[in-house]
Amino acid sequence: MRISFETAKTLLDHGLSVLPARRKEKCPAVRSWKAYQERLPTQQEVGGWFSNAPDAVCIVTGEASGNLEIIDFDNGGELFEPWENLVRESAKGLFDRLVIEQTPSGGWHAVYRCERAVAGNMKLAQGRRDGKLTTLIETRGHGGLFLCAPTPKYELVQGDFSAIPMFSENQRDILLSSARRLNEHWVSADPEPAQKTQSSGLLPGEDYNQRGDIKNLLEKYGWKYLYNKNDNDYFRRPGKNSGSCSASLKDRTFFVFSSNAAPFEAWKSYSPFAVYALLECYGDYSFAAGELASQGYGNPEPDNKDVDISGIIGAVTRKTNSDELVDPGTLPEHLLSAPGFINDVTEYTMRTAPYPNRTLAFSGALTLLSFLLARRVRDCADVRSNVFLVALANSGAGKDHPRKVNMNIAYELGLHNHLGDAFASGEGLQDVMAHYNYMLFQTDEIDGLLRTINGFPDARHESLMNTMLKMYSAANSIYKVRAKAGTGESNSIVNPSLTLYGTAVPKYYYESLNERMLSNGFFARLLIFESETRGEGQEPDLTPVPPEIISAADYWANFNSSPGGRGNLRNEFPAPFIIPAAPETVPLYREIRRSAEDCYHKAEKIKDTAGMSVWARAYEKVRKLALIYAASADRQNPRITPEAISWAWEMVRHQTLKMLFMAKLHVAENPFHAMCLKMEQKLAASPDRAATRSDILRHLKCKAGELDEVVESLLQQERIAKVEITTKTKPAAGFKLIA
Repeated sequence: MRISFETAKTLLDHGLSVLPARRKEKCPAVRSWKAYQERLPTQQEVGGWFSNAPDAVCIVTGEASGNLEIIDFDNGGELFEPWENLVRESAKGLFDRLVIEQTPSGGWHAVYRCERAVAGNMKLAQGRRDGKLTTLIETRGHGGLFLCAPTPKYELVQGDFSAIPMFSENQRDILLSSARRLNEHWVSADPEPAQKTQSSGLLPGEDYNQRGDIKNLLEKYGWKYLYNKNDNDYFRRPGKNSGSCSASLKDRTFFVFSSNAAPFEAWKSYSPFAVYALLECYGDYSFAAGELASQGYGNPEPDNKDVDISGIIGAVTRKTNSDELVDPGTLPEHLLSAPGFINDVTEYTMRTAPYPNRTLAFSGALTLLSFLLARRVRDCADVRSNVFLVALANSGAGKDHPRKVNMNIAYELGLHNHLGDAFASGEGLQDVMAHYNYMLFQTDEIDGLLRTINGFPDARHESLMNTMLKMYSAANSIYKVRAKAGTGESNSIVNPSLTLYGTAVPKYYYESLNERMLSNGFFARLLIFESETRGEGQEPDLTPVPPEIISAADYWANFNSSPGGRGNLRNEFPAPFIIPAAPETVPLYREIRRSAEDCYHKAEKIKDTAGMSVWARAYEKVRKLALIYAASADRQNPRITPEAISWAWEMVRHQTLKMLFMAKLHVAENPFHAMCLKMEQKLAASPDRAATRSDILRHLKCKAGELDEVVESLLQQERIAKVEITTKTKPAAGFKLIA
């Protein structure tokens, strides 16, 4: 039997990406079929292919065919009937809706569509046959294909390709989970590290493997026990409220087949001790052994409780120093680096700048990638890439050059209309975001904007601040634009992404802030990178932006952020790609979150509203930076790694401490407090941190009586001391900063 054009056209008319095939090779009979993984072929293409009536036809699975997926039963279809029974037990009527066909080898195809995008091909069940590991059940998803009826010897036994059912994620999960339950081959997790002991006999982990209550432990962490069948206990993962099982427990071995059950990996088995170490001790097996020993497991062991996870994750620590804020200094240079795109743009900016400044170059590159990733990627916690970043440097340091580089790259990509340089009002910001959906605003002397808002707290400027705050938080939700006069209707922006790159002189920037900004969330949302010195001048390299930078930028600018396939509506209703995180990042994220929470509670106890506000946003900033780092390092296969998270946490922790320290120096609660701060700043900048009374009076530009009140207050706080300062003529009364 040959496949006619009419047959192929019928499949095409029902939304299936249909191709001619070579029956023996089970592959498409076209030179390249990658394009048809993303789109349907045209009727003209199909007409040309099938004009000679090939002997086989195949259908491309995944996005092009409307999220089509099949479950393929191999090895003579030996597990098809057991799988059918499991599906019928789990969901009445679900199996009967499937399109079912039998293959020439006796195997089976179960065909359906899903409401959400499907993954690539997955192995669901394996077993050893004739001494070899054999795949018994697998899927054909995005990027796959399958030969089908009416190809000779492929027989439809249920349903029709003209009426393929559409299933929900939960219904699809039942089909996949039922197949996974038939798996016969378990991939073991990495061997557990040896437990240190100074005694012979049973180790704590070994003892826990034998008698630890693993069921209770799993339920403690949100795993739901479902039922027991054939000596298997089945559990549903945390966060999943319905559907079939995610893991099984048999013979005290915990086997996970869900790909969304962190900290566990899919298709791996875990001993009770491994489960305990991952859930209770962030994956630190030595610490877990010590904890179990203290609970009476194994033989007595030396006290291991001083083991600190901070030894594993480097800069992460939950210990804090004194209550007094100290200056953490300039940002370490190794933090001004992120592999891949960010480093490439940073180095190009440095080469082409009249006065190269790494802090400014890095800040510009980071915000550029933040902008390019807008509405295209997210992490598993739905954190997006948008940042508010302020780079601080003195006049003449070259603050404008990174902005020019960003504009040149955006122009090459045709995105220059998505860049702005000023905010007029909250209403204007809403209008431009409603039109473009995502924007990068590069604002010089941002302290001027803040001074305007502080100096004129009218409705227009208050609206601008509120719009900026709400727009930042709406990056993973919906922003409702105001109703315009005369229309009575308001529009909504799905996932608006506002990225801000502001520059300013450090002193003027901090003085432009006020107490309200420190507590209303604006200050907390900022990433602030400060450069203390101007770079050495050079003859700049005048070469254009390298093609490799343009290529990388273009990749993200045109990245298909809607794997679910939304056609022309993709820009209005994006479905961002989730950049996955390595399993070993779970304890790092958990420890960082707790560390930030500890700092928050410490600020809460002393009623430090600025500290509470900033530390409340620290964990979110870490996730944003780790996401951007991953996209910079490997655009083809981005992955959030422990290195990305450790870099992000060290960055956020340093700049958070710096922000709070500088705010304490500059931000006043009232005019009198402002004078106290100004006197301390004068003393801090003076030789030996001391100045004469007359010098201070000239600096403050105040009356003598007002200075006396400031001095008395600082003396009582023990922040200054009276000293005698030698001058050219005679000793003079003065003050020294001692705080």
